[in-house]
Amino acid sequence: MKPRPRPSLARRMASGTVAVVVLAVVAFANRPVLAAGTEALHNYNINRQSYKQKYGHWAKLPVPQGFRVNAIHAALLSTGKVLIVAGSGNNREQFEAGTFRTVLYDPRTDEFSEVDTPTDVFCAGHSFLPNGNLLIAGGTKSYEVLEKDVKRAGGVMKIKNESPDHGARKFVKGTTFRSAAGHEYKSRQTVTVPAARKVVHGPHVAITAGEVEVFVDAVRAGDASVVRDGAQYRIEGLTGSDATNLYGVSDKITREKQEYGGDKTSYEFDPRTERYQRTGDMVEHRWYPTLVTMTDGDVLAVSGLDQFGRILPGRNEVYDASKRTWSESKKHERYFPTYPSLHQMADGRIFYSGANSGYGSDQEGRTPGIWSLDDNRFQPVPGLRQPELNETATSVLLPPAQEQQVMIFGGGGVGDSPISTARTDIVDLKARKPVYRPGPDLPKPARYLSTVVLPDDTVFTSGGSSGYRGGPYRGQTRSDLFNAQFYVPSTNSFRTAAESTVGRNYHSEAILLPDGRLITLGSDPLYDRSGEAPGTFEQRIEVYSPPYLFKGERPVIADAPGEVTRGGAFTVATPQADRIRSARLLRPSSVTHGTDTDQRSVALGLKRSAGGRLELRVPREAGIASSGWHMLFLVDDQGRPSVARWLKVR
Repeated sequence: MKPRPRPSLARRMASGTVAVVVLAVVAFANRPVLAAGTEALHNYNINRQSYKQKYGHWAKLPVPQGFRVNAIHAALLSTGKVLIVAGSGNNREQFEAGTFRTVLYDPRTDEFSEVDTPTDVFCAGHSFLPNGNLLIAGGTKSYEVLEKDVKRAGGVMKIKNESPDHGARKFVKGTTFRSAAGHEYKSRQTVTVPAARKVVHGPHVAITAGEVEVFVDAVRAGDASVVRDGAQYRIEGLTGSDATNLYGVSDKITREKQEYGGDKTSYEFDPRTERYQRTGDMVEHRWYPTLVTMTDGDVLAVSGLDQFGRILPGRNEVYDASKRTWSESKKHERYFPTYPSLHQMADGRIFYSGANSGYGSDQEGRTPGIWSLDDNRFQPVPGLRQPELNETATSVLLPPAQEQQVMIFGGGGVGDSPISTARTDIVDLKARKPVYRPGPDLPKPARYLSTVVLPDDTVFTSGGSSGYRGGPYRGQTRSDLFNAQFYVPSTNSFRTAAESTVGRNYHSEAILLPDGRLITLGSDPLYDRSGEAPGTFEQRIEVYSPPYLFKGERPVIADAPGEVTRGGAFTVATPQADRIRSARLLRPSSVTHGTDTDQRSVALGLKRSAGGRLELRVPREAGIASSGWHMLFLVDDQGRPSVARWLKVR
């Protein structure tokens, strides 16, 4: 692990010689005191003003016992509160008990409150709508069952209805299906099979069977009911023509691992009422989907696992924000692995960085590229080094958004691979033929990194681990990373930040707050520190204060409008008008699994006016300054940002 940056020896001796000597003498006589003395010296150093001015400062947030949750998703709402969504929190017992959690945190008062959570939105997708609501769609319908725990053969049964004349047919949970070989299986859910469709063309009649899928489990435990070939199944209790027209078909029924099943429920979370509002259901069940808000304000949902744990084969859909309904979008058919990192471009196209969270083919859908939503064309972007290590990587639209550069950070091998990379690569999407080029290496190989765009045009990166879910890496039993750093686009280099004290890997998040601080939360390690026992979800929360908060008086926004028009100008008042060097609109984050399609920083045109006022101009392109709520920051000539003002872009 990289040592924490510290003041020079001469400066430390000058400021604390006596304390250091006393600690050294005591430690020599009593070895256990050595650790305490070293820790005391370290705490002294990191709390010095000069240290904080250079590296920033971490502090743990006191979270009341009743509000400690497994943070799976986090979003900054336009009220300034942080939405922390756990759902069942990757906890089977909570799922089976129907215990789903959502908590709100108010950074201004450090108060927490509970939000009623109607279904398991664990591992859903989300993105902000123009009205400020957070669209949350998909989630968990069923938990995975590891192969060693699968006691009975199971699989997907397709129920067919070849009769167009007797309407839809309902089959209750526990319906029995029997093969010619005598194998029996029972359904897990109640389903309704639509009637067959009859189309008449003159003397010709075409019948298309109605069908629906259901998961079935063998009546008998063990391997006796395993079937690896396709077969047809009789439905118990049916007689006459029903027994002929209605039947089951399955490709295989095995004791293989059963993956998580996706849900199809959808909600808008309203920051004003602080409640989930049910919308129309999704067309597809989706677990691990990515949602991205398009330039017209509607939302595209891609990828995910269906209700039976199968990767969706490119069937994507669109949310109509005005009607609150979902519809299939055949013109957007495209296959991606789960949680693909998508970035809205200035011209309305979508850039897929290659970063993803894993489920799906290890070959198909992993090539970075530019996706045109108008004609569904996909332009591959070459040059990305180590493309086999894009799983659990993170990518971000570098500030300001007008530069149209995306950077990918770290990543690891497919599945539970122990391999990771320190690679970063950058692509200029304004180029005629965009190509990834090498960026500076991270200090250590890392996956699950959190990246946060700051108002001073730097990108803060923290957390992550070198091993899979914080597990073994090159002889270490735990591989959480505590180093943090700033990526500086103007110099294409990293600058060291203070180290965190809490490890963050899988299921962790970081978000910029309106006062310029950052909040980091979550982490779901596979093992404890021994590397043998199961890990415990990290419920501690840390707050990081960047160096710019320790460098003297910050600028103040004395007055600003609540709404602005894209392409238009507006005026703000500030006592520090003469030393303001830039103005930025930062779209609030909505992040999970390292994926954040909302995060971006927009540069505003700046002119000085009389009387301590600034005239700021919003870009015209909806693909740069999207409709909805943003944080306005003014940044002075020392790189110090103001506290943000919330503005709504129309």
